Amino acid sequence: MDEWEIDKPLGQCYGTGKKIEYGEEYFAALVETEDGLQRRDFCADYWLAEKPNVFCYWKTKLPHPDRKKHIFVDDEMLMAFFERLERETEQERINFRFVLALILMRKRRLKYDSSKIEDDKEIWRLRIVSDKQFVDVVNPHLSEEQIEQLSSQLSEILQADL
Repeated sequence: MDEWEIDKPLGQCYGTGKKIEYGEEYFAALVETEDGLQRRDFCADYWLAEKPNVFCYWKTKLPHPDRKKHIFVDDEMLMAFFERLERETEQERINFRFVLALILMRKRRLKYDSSKIEDDKEIWRLRIVSDKQFVDVVNPHLSEEQIEQLSSQLSEILQADL
């Protein structure tokens, strides 16, 4: 399995090179590159002026390394990221979406309904609890180790306890 190599926040604006200070609000984003998705952080001034083209983003504050981490990502942002990955066909993104589905099921945002086999793939049908709509998710049959690895990477990307 390919793994995503998404960097932790560097405390520096990708657009200007300016240092992002502890406690300062900034925009963290995933950007599509030739090498896959990469995390890039942008100071608020640059973000508002330039509006960079990104895959998804969230507004956060740079945590002080001596203080307890706060959860910067809410369930709505996780759902938006999950939905954004819906039409992806690359295996690593399918794996990532599946792990997001497991997290959202644990958070009671998605509920398992049924499964089917389609084109030799197991497809889970999940109900979005808030609006009763259904979504399909490919089950890539990841090992527990792979799920843990992707969950850990997701936690690092989003600076959240998942």
